[in-house]
Amino acid sequence: MEEEVNDLANARSTAQFDVEAMKIIWAGSQQSFNVSDRISRLVASDPAFRKDNRTMLSRKELFRNNLRKATHAWKRIIELRLSEEEASCLRFYMDEPAFVNLHWSMFVPAIKGQGTKEQQEKWLPLAYKMQIIGCYAQTELGHGSNVQGLETTATFDPTSDEFVINSPTLTSSKWWPGGLGKVSTHAIAYARLLIDGQDHGVHGFIVQIRSLDDHLPLPGITVGDVGMKFGNGAYNIVDNGVLQFDHVRIPRSQMLMRVSQVTREGKYLQSDVPRQLIYGTMVFVRQKIVYDASSALSRAVCIATRYSAVRRQFGSQDGGPETQVIDYKTQQSRLFPLLATAYAFRFVGEWLKWLYTDVTHRLQVNDFTTLSEAHACTAGLKSLTTSTTADAIEECRKLCGGHGYLCSSGLPELFAVYVPSCTYEGDNTVLLLQVARFLMKTVSQLGSVKQPFGTTAYLGRVVHLMQCHCDVQIVKNTTVRDARMPSDDQMTGTVSLRGVFGFLRAPNYSP
Repeated sequence: MEEEVNDLANARSTAQFDVEAMKIIWAGSQQSFNVSDRISRLVASDPAFRKDNRTMLSRKELFRNNLRKATHAWKRIIELRLSEEEASCLRFYMDEPAFVNLHWSMFVPAIKGQGTKEQQEKWLPLAYKMQIIGCYAQTELGHGSNVQGLETTATFDPTSDEFVINSPTLTSSKWWPGGLGKVSTHAIAYARLLIDGQDHGVHGFIVQIRSLDDHLPLPGITVGDVGMKFGNGAYNIVDNGVLQFDHVRIPRSQMLMRVSQVTREGKYLQSDVPRQLIYGTMVFVRQKIVYDASSALSRAVCIATRYSAVRRQFGSQDGGPETQVIDYKTQQSRLFPLLATAYAFRFVGEWLKWLYTDVTHRLQVNDFTTLSEAHACTAGLKSLTTSTTADAIEECRKLCGGHGYLCSSGLPELFAVYVPSCTYEGDNTVLLLQVARFLMKTVSQLGSVKQPFGTTAYLGRVVHLMQCHCDVQIVKNTTVRDARMPSDDQMTGTVSLRGVFGFLRAPNYSP
């Protein structure tokens, strides 16, 4: 054990960059780092958040344990009077999926983005105090990526001023929402709006599904858990659910009406806000998924890098120590690009947060010019980052040899937790097709009054770009000295690859 500790210490001591400054760059700002560092230490020092036995618990024990953790986290948030940023950070460092995830990441944002001022004033205080717990019920058993194909209906009844929410088929059953199976009291349910037999497309509705007195399902509600999922621990912690409506009545005021309204007389009114705003919550979640990809990838890379430093194989001479796996070129060529990718994803995640914030501010003054670009960027980057990260986590497992297959390495559960992101909030292949459609539309408009801007501005120079070519004629070979990592003297003018360990000292990277 002493030798392993020395291997890491020796590697970290060779850092040729300012490790403290790099921590700030990763966090985004000094303030963000301070919050992250303080909250991570708070969680690590609290035995209520232990996770070492997680992969050995049964499904029921996992869920009960998660209930205890989430309740304890909420008590700590209140006791310490944590800010929204600090509370979000604490939930992150709990380091496991939870039934409250959709409450904060989709239920609340949906009301904020698609609800009227009156609806926000009514529902958000209840949600912020967790007097109600919400989920996001869009995906159905029969339709996921094809939102326009959803089958759940919401029929307006002018005699009672109510909507009648119904699941007409088995495939119209809401399927997958986290927190739905056992916990949620309310759902943002997406359904086809029907008025006098006319279909006005998919809209969102706030539907209460359980009693606030005894937590039993309300009349007309059939709800349950979808069962075991992939992996040990992972999403088996969460009560992903199934939901059916049998002519459930809700007040007209519980239709999210920022974009479209239904009057007391049953007249459908469309505002000037683009219909794409209905899916604004999905765009918000996708940009967060892109940002989170760097966190998942960095954890896997951290584990694999540390393992590579303490694992020794072959190369022993005269009874001396064997060669550290990190020193082999084959290990470096597989591992270091993944480390670089984690940084790239973190930076593009920061940019995407800026883009989404900019779009949100524009929408507030009825400027919708960048909405389609934001949709295309979040769709494309969600697909790219999640597919790459899922593959990279598996590669990190292989880089740890047989030990990577142990649950104690953290990699199997990390993979099982992360891989669903390639599917939820848009199948990655379908999202890439949406990006292609956006690009083809942009190209078709070249030469018109509407010129490409933002991330597609380069297409405005397509004539010039098509004339550009590379003048390189010869490829020069680079000689590889040996299988061992070159010394710092041999790497004059470059940063020592071993310097990456300096950054891995940050407490936020404990596997």
